[in-house]
Amino acid sequence: MRERTFRIVEEVSGDVHPNVMKVVEAARASDLRIATRRFPEGTKTAQDAADAIGVTVGQIVKSLVFAVDDEVVMALVSGSNQLDEKKLAAAAGGSKCSRVDADAVRTATGFPIGGVPPLGLATQLRIFMDPDLLQHDEVWAAAGTWNDVFPINPRDLQRVTSGVVVEIKRG
Repeated sequence: MRERTFRIVEEVSGDVHPNVMKVVEAARASDLRIATRRFPEGTKTAQDAADAIGVTVGQIVKSLVFAVDDEVVMALVSGSNQLDEKKLAAAAGGSKCSRVDADAVRTATGFPIGGVPPLGLATQLRIFMDPDLLQHDEVWAAAGTWNDVFPINPRDLQRVTSGVVVEIKRG
């Protein structure tokens, strides 16, 4: 078994990536303290993250950015599920859901694809949350980079993101 390497960041310091600092500060502004972990090997996919952290893939939060009609929205989906774009469109009260490109993701969130966190976003987005995330005591989300993640209770995640819990998974 491969030894997991990580660094825990509880306080913002000079050696922390600016994107991670934004996430930690956004959590703090919502009366939530988070401890980020950095995995040098990266956590680009849900499976990569689960393997690195040592949790099930269902405990990984995928922060997916889509356009519903002309509005950019975010879907927080369990790593074990796939997003159903028609369900997301319906949840957002729209008719068409489509992917947005990397530039649109960065403009809307302030973060790169693969490291998009659910909080600390550059713009206020409506957020829709997969109810399967609520089955866990702890889930893990990206903290602003491909290498940084943080654990959070899914009820806290719902609270700090104002996430609307709605069935958005495929199947």
